Amino acid sequence: MPQPEFVPSPKILQKYADVLVGFALNSGTGIKRDDVVYLVAQLPGLPLAHAVYRSILARGGHPLLNIMDDDFKLLHVTKANTRQLGFFPDKFYRGLADQIDHWVRILSDKDPLFLAKADPKKVIASTRSTQPFRTWLDQKEDKGKFTWTLCTYGTPGLARAAGLSLREYWDQICRACFLNDADPLSTWRSVFAEMQTTLNKLNGLPIDKLHVAARNTDLWITLGEKRRWLGGSGRNIPSFEIFTSPDWRGTSGSIFFDLPLYRYGNIIKDISLEFANGKIVSAKAGKNEKLLHQMIAQKNADKIGEFSLTDTHFSKITRFMADTLYDENYGGKFGNTHLAVGKSYHDTYAGNTSKISEKEFEKLGFNHSPEHTDIIATTNRTVAAVMKNGDEKVIYEKGHFVL
Repeated sequence: MPQPEFVPSPKILQKYADVLVGFALNSGTGIKRDDVVYLVAQLPGLPLAHAVYRSILARGGHPLLNIMDDDFKLLHVTKANTRQLGFFPDKFYRGLADQIDHWVRILSDKDPLFLAKADPKKVIASTRSTQPFRTWLDQKEDKGKFTWTLCTYGTPGLARAAGLSLREYWDQICRACFLNDADPLSTWRSVFAEMQTTLNKLNGLPIDKLHVAARNTDLWITLGEKRRWLGGSGRNIPSFEIFTSPDWRGTSGSIFFDLPLYRYGNIIKDISLEFANGKIVSAKAGKNEKLLHQMIAQKNADKIGEFSLTDTHFSKITRFMADTLYDENYGGKFGNTHLAVGKSYHDTYAGNTSKISEKEFEKLGFNHSPEHTDIIATTNRTVAAVMKNGDEKVIYEKGHFVL
């Protein structure tokens, strides 16, 4: 007789929701009364969406709900013509961008490969059509008037892709988000305070360049002027990464990524990138190399937008999860390094983002692109920082910051 499918308890889901609404949004302080929260979930994530909706109401907020069905997405990208794929309802999205104060996105793929048989160009075109909406929200965030968070609701499809049972998958979620703790919000505050100590040390170093050395990896990154490292903001739950958006023009060398990348409803494996003068000059993959090439062929997607390190001391994630949100926060034995190709994060600018123009960001080497894809390496690596006076210091090795 088949065993019943594992379902997380209402108590666990409500703790999860309270972390998202009462902590992750508004950069660790939670929403305020009368804040408008845009809640977006794929259909399998409805149980968590109910709990998040309840949490928004309990805190005096106003939820706006959008439930997405992967079958409609597949229908659209397979049957829509070019004009329909590129259609952008600007009046609708302009009003939405103006109205909302926060965005909670519940990732819950029924099957992470549900778009595998669709034309990758059509999938990318469909995703790119809403770029103006994301740009408006970025501008609002730069002014300190908008926050967002992502989370994952475990599904049988995600668990199968990761080679785990659904119970094992949810065990990783509960460990990573501290949902078994009596007061997860208190635990998150403690972890983020500890991460802040690392950030303060990093931001106190006059770093000019970074050198990443690992198996099949010899990469140089220029940090850039007026940069800062960030982490522990609540933008993702879980989030243990410490990251910055470097000056893309100073990237050179090669890097290999051992974790598979699930992107655009498909999978790319064993990615190797080579950079010269800031641009990708060679991109190879053991599986789905064509999709990799199509992805980086988008405007400025052949440049780096983010460099990140995760200390295994912070992260409790020990298994591959077939989900970028978790995999980019992987702890395991050696933590992880990940790069994002495409868009930079403006909040890594060490100044007032509301008073700097897009042209000024461009002059500082911040990359602007419709793409932002994190690619992850979990092999043992050493990261050395070269200071502006030429001194060199190892800042990360064997999965830990050494500051």
